[in-house]
Amino acid sequence: MAQSNKEKSTKITALVVDDDMINRTIHHRLLDNLGIENEVVGNGKEAVDVHCSGKNFDLILMDKDMPIMNGIEATRKLREMGIRSLIAGVSSRSTEQEIQEFMEAGLDDYLEKPLTMSKLVTIIRKIDSNG
Repeated sequence: MAQSNKEKSTKITALVVDDDMINRTIHHRLLDNLGIENEVVGNGKEAVDVHCSGKNFDLILMDKDMPIMNGIEATRKLREMGIRSLIAGVSSRSTEQEIQEFMEAGLDDYLEKPLTMSKLVTIIRKIDSNG
């Protein structure tokens, strides 16, 4: 019985937050290939709503530029709600100032698109070492 509890606790979960369907699909498949259970949403408000419904994730891949609620606003809101997940900001075009603003909103890390298996593994190792 203890073994099944251990297996359950080592299962990493992730939330992909991106308004671009192609990016959502790619990130979802990369996480699937790593054996990470994951859900996808299309904007920051949906990410906040998922957490309001009681769900929690070990990792949140947060796009910066999205409609309705962008990644900076969503990250700030999630941190205000007490969400302790590792949040990695993801964007394809950002100035140093934009990255700094994103980090200050409460990111744990920042990755440039396109995401690759090696970039994801680096982030996941941070979860493993913190857990």
